[in-house]
Amino acid sequence: MSHYQAPLADMSFQLFDVWQVQQFWQQQTELAELVDADTAAAILEEAAKITAEKIAPLAAAADEQGVSCVSGEVTTPSHYRECYQLLCEGGWTGLSGDPEYGGMGMPKSLSGLYDEMMCSADIAFSLYPGLTAGACVALLQHADEATKALYLPKLYSGEWSGTMCLTESHAGSDLGIMRTKAEPAGDGSYRISGEKIFITAGEHDLTDNIIHLVLAKLPDAPAGSRGISLFLVPKFKVDAKGHLGERNNLICSSVEHKMGIHGSATCVMNFDGAEGYLIGELHKGLACMFTMMNYERLAMGSQGLGAAERAYQNALAYANDRLQGRTTTKDGNKADPIIGHPDVKRMLLNISSINEAGRAFSVYVGHLLDQAKFAQDTKAQARANLLTPVTKAFMTDRGLDACVTAQQVFGGHGYIREWGMEQLVRDVRIAQIYEGTNGIQAADFMLRKVASDQGTVLFDLIREFSADLAGSASTQIKAATERFESATQSLLERGKTQPELLAWVANDYLDLTGYLLYAFMWDKMEAALDTAKHSEDFIHSKQLKAKFYYNRVLPRIESLFSLIEQFPEDLSAEAKLF
Repeated sequence: MSHYQAPLADMSFQLFDVWQVQQFWQQQTELAELVDADTAAAILEEAAKITAEKIAPLAAAADEQGVSCVSGEVTTPSHYRECYQLLCEGGWTGLSGDPEYGGMGMPKSLSGLYDEMMCSADIAFSLYPGLTAGACVALLQHADEATKALYLPKLYSGEWSGTMCLTESHAGSDLGIMRTKAEPAGDGSYRISGEKIFITAGEHDLTDNIIHLVLAKLPDAPAGSRGISLFLVPKFKVDAKGHLGERNNLICSSVEHKMGIHGSATCVMNFDGAEGYLIGELHKGLACMFTMMNYERLAMGSQGLGAAERAYQNALAYANDRLQGRTTTKDGNKADPIIGHPDVKRMLLNISSINEAGRAFSVYVGHLLDQAKFAQDTKAQARANLLTPVTKAFMTDRGLDACVTAQQVFGGHGYIREWGMEQLVRDVRIAQIYEGTNGIQAADFMLRKVASDQGTVLFDLIREFSADLAGSASTQIKAATERFESATQSLLERGKTQPELLAWVANDYLDLTGYLLYAFMWDKMEAALDTAKHSEDFIHSKQLKAKFYYNRVLPRIESLFSLIEQFPEDLSAEAKLF
């Protein structure tokens, strides 16, 4: 059976020692009234208790039970409702919500660690409150005051949940060719008709109402993505006082049968003249929805890291218990724990050195978002925008790698369901796909982020990190940074005459950026170690993993540099293959 305990020591280290977020919190009046280091530590401890004791032990049962759909009604795993109510009672469903509407107002640097715990405990379950949180962000930024006052308190409390309805079977990520229609009803509302697929938590038995955020087009809308509008479509109609009325004209026609996350209801939703209300301006719905989409893309990074952390913990425990082979004795009748084998150590160090850098990176991006939100820091917002596709793609790619590697530590037992490793591999696999595949993330990073401003935001970021290098591999990272700048400048220059080149190398370039940023994370962690604060074992562990990352993981950038720098001038030869 798979087990999980939140890595609280490392989480506290990242928050309070590496990034020292408590100093920023105290400088912001809005935050200072809500949270300090002690409050944050208490929140993390309680979240760790809930995820470890109530949610994680039942993840395998949820995977076995899955969800079912009968006559449009979806039933979730038997324990999900109790777990969901536990979250509601504790205020967890509104952890980062606006206090004006009943949320707790916690900063993203803190709530991101809660997200990681939830994903370690059960990715499928985490999606129900996770999608709701994203819907709340979209409504908070784009809905009018009356809509926010009516819907946000119920969503933050967990009484209602939210969804994101984008995808259609013929369109996929090409939202501009969607067919879902919105027709004015003459009373300020609209009638929404169409079919949406892959709708996470589109129907379930956990809440009294489900609030769908639906992309649709008016009959006379401009062509393509410029004609998309966003509508709020409740499962049950809501009156002006928030009371539920009759059921709206929408139904879940089926649930998808998936490779993993079996406890998550992935629905086909049919809207047949359903009553909906415009969010934001007409024909500008895609920008509104991307507020939620980008929130969920950051959550995907938490999925990758969360699964990887649980996989590591179980692989480490197994390696210490499993007796096989001899590393300390020549007695053929005795075996030693496999933790003594160099290749097992290699696998475990590979996972943990990337995981801990990923956690540092996740807190950093969350802190950027906090600076942008609470201090109106435009520089921080630009950096957060730049790093969103890296968070989504690099962290989920490495998350799958970690789960597969941890499964390998178990040998044949990793392929058997009772150990839980194969479930982690299946569950985390979707994180590379939904909210925009990682190929789309790479193209977004290369073309819309880096190339659009000729690397201005990226260069500013890495130069700042490079100027502060203080760890054991400062010279090594400095050299890698200089080469990275040179390679990027050359790539961008070539891209002016070969624009297709940037799309060809986008995936490799994103990986290159990710590995370099993780090296900066390790440098920050080394610099934050303090014998007055941290135990000898903690410091030794960090230093060992930092050294492993510099010597065994960071060198992967050499091959990525080669792939980018030596890409052929003539791309026509590759095109002829297809």
